Amino acid sequence: MTTAALVDGYLRHLTVERGLSRNTIASYRRDLAIYADWLDTRGVADPGGVSEGDLADFVRFLGADREPVLATSSIARVLSAVRGLHRFLVEEGEIASDVSKELRPPKLPTRLPKAIPVEDVEALIAAAGGEEPVELRDQALLELLYATGARVSEAVSLNVDDLIDEEVVRLFGKGGKQRIVPLGSYARRAIDAYLVRARPIFSARGQATPALFLGVRGRRMSRQAAWDAITAAAEKAGLEASVSPHTLRHSFATHLLEGGADVRVVQELLGHSSVATTQIYTLVTADTLREMYTAAHPRAR
Repeated sequence: MTTAALVDGYLRHLTVERGLSRNTIASYRRDLAIYADWLDTRGVADPGGVSEGDLADFVRFLGADREPVLATSSIARVLSAVRGLHRFLVEEGEIASDVSKELRPPKLPTRLPKAIPVEDVEALIAAAGGEEPVELRDQALLELLYATGARVSEAVSLNVDDLIDEEVVRLFGKGGKQRIVPLGSYARRAIDAYLVRARPIFSARGQATPALFLGVRGRRMSRQAAWDAITAAAEKAGLEASVSPHTLRHSFATHLLEGGADVRVVQELLGHSSVATTQIYTLVTADTLREMYTAAHPRAR
């Protein structure tokens, strides 16, 4: 069987058996097309004829010889698709052994999350505020994002009933995983003002919806609208740093750790499945301490 036919069988498996989304399948198809084309140029008829040496050459091809050369993250993604294909073909009896099981992607560079100072967060939220319904909504949204560390998708997916009481909110993270996060007094006041003075106005313009944050036409607020609200507030506040919804999440975690919070508490609040993911924020706070030490200690320089 040709490589193309084997890839098609694998993609059908991912669609039917694993229920992956159309966009995810399209991504797998593009990545495996790179692999299939490379096998063709090497004169390898199908994945059954691939050796570990071939795969090592394929990694070098992706990172050095291909035009355009792929970024490290893209190489990791392609190799993940290749490993999945080989594992599937062994399970289906199409090839005798899995030579890709020891295949390791190049190490991804550590990307430190970009947080902004507390003063910039305060300026950002203040810039979003006002007495108009949209301003009340945007300020409530920004207060909630910073108070809870919620992802923007989690925030716009909230329903009114997810405000369990005045103290906490129920967030639904990746894989539908639920977590309960404190709101804080500033977020509570902003949300109360929005619910009383703005949401009823938006709600009257559309059909009934349980969504907490509504757009001007009465429908659930979109991720893009949330992004636009934050961008507009950053411009109004005159912030030089690039600010996105995730900036508030990064700032939430960084400021908690700088304030002395335990990393495992921050892990729970962020909804990370592994503490290793959360520990990247400790690198940020360590860098901050190092900078402060260098600037302040007479024998540091």
